[in-house]
Amino acid sequence: MLKIKMKVDGMMCGMCESHINDTIRRVFSVKKVTSSHTKGETIVITEEDIEEEKLKAAINDTGYTVVEIEKLPYEKKGFFSIFCRK
Repeated sequence: MLKIKMKVDGMMCGMCESHINDTIRRVFSVKKVTSSHTKGETIVITEEDIEEEKLKAAINDTGYTVVEIEKLPYEKKGFFSIFCRK
């Protein structure tokens, strides 16, 4: 699994967050997507890698601007995850 953390410029409210989240869900196959206008970031959890240019284009088409993208390996956290270590 992969965690994609993006800095997004232009989000002002909860509706902006929803707009970005809906766009990402519609265009890409993702496990989870969350946005925060106060932090100015969107986090995507996905099984497969997504091309940065396609991600930027999808968000930029909605009127927001992707400033930075960071990709990290993702490991689910939580109480039961301590029993699932390999």
